[in-house]
Amino acid sequence: MPIYGPDVTLENPAYVDPTAQIFGKVTVREGASFWPNTVARAENFEIVVGAWSNIQDFAMLHVGAASGTYIGAHCTITHHCTIHGATIGDNCLIGINATLMDGVVVGDNCTVAGGAFLTEGTTIPPNSVVMGIPGKVARTHNGFVKNRINAWYYVENARSYASGNFRNWNSEEFRRALTLERERLEREFDRCYPS
Repeated sequence: MPIYGPDVTLENPAYVDPTAQIFGKVTVREGASFWPNTVARAENFEIVVGAWSNIQDFAMLHVGAASGTYIGAHCTITHHCTIHGATIGDNCLIGINATLMDGVVVGDNCTVAGGAFLTEGTTIPPNSVVMGIPGKVARTHNGFVKNRINAWYYVENARSYASGNFRNWNSEEFRRALTLERERLEREFDRCYPS
């Protein structure tokens, strides 16, 4: 069983791995997932993980000295990330081993490259690609479709893991569903972000 503190609120997450450790005031919204060896600690302030977001293996979520940690909907926090008192908008992907420090704000539809280090108080506008140490905006790109697809992968995988199926991505049914979801998201993108 995952290890939970008494102040944790689970709002129907898709999957929480048995090795996850979640303590303090942490809210996990519908369809979200916590993968192997993830940790979330909120001794003060709070941590909120948005609906349909995933916290991947060995990621660490912690509050900052003066701020909570807030992760939007449809986000992917990849392996070995540290999110420390930062706020992340919707539809974002935070790459492997990236670190977001206290007071960082990342806008919607952003991609933070693997290994990037965002220093305290950094603000990233929506639709940005961030790279480097310290992390800086490298270019503008609306990551809505790509990042939502990535989050969708993990929602589907979470549902499969919860039922004991660890090879869902290898199925023909999954590939068909992926094609339909990508087409749906492209239509949604055209509606939300007309050119």
